[in-house]
Amino acid sequence: MKISSRFTVGVHILTLIKIEREYTLSSTQIAESVNTNPVVIRRLMGKLKEAGLIEVSRGNTGAKLLKSLDEITLFDVYKAVEVIESGHLFQIHEDTNPKCTVGANIQMVLEVILESAQGAMEAVLKDVTLDNIVNKILVNNG
Repeated sequence: MKISSRFTVGVHILTLIKIEREYTLSSTQIAESVNTNPVVIRRLMGKLKEAGLIEVSRGNTGAKLLKSLDEITLFDVYKAVEVIESGHLFQIHEDTNPKCTVGANIQMVLEVILESAQGAMEAVLKDVTLDNIVNKILVNNG
């Protein structure tokens, strides 16, 4: 199972808002950078706004970050734009055969392991800030 691209697009949006802060970016301009439809951008910006990460104004004022880059982690973005509940990143198949040794036990065994895997992934996301992302982009851009 893949995490949807909403997460990486959300990071893209926030990073672009910071790097291009001199300009007022419309959803169309952001969509051009992401190479997607402006409706997708507006929908995600709405989620980022609900999470308190950005302020969005109609017209020529665009969007701005409500927190400093070192206060926004990748986990914050992940929580804002993904709809995955804690412990539900992985889908475990259901209705296995209870008469089979594997079928009777696989769900219970995998649940513990997969919850731990989700926790590990979320811990990594909590350790990376948007400041880290922006700095790497600026260094790579020379």
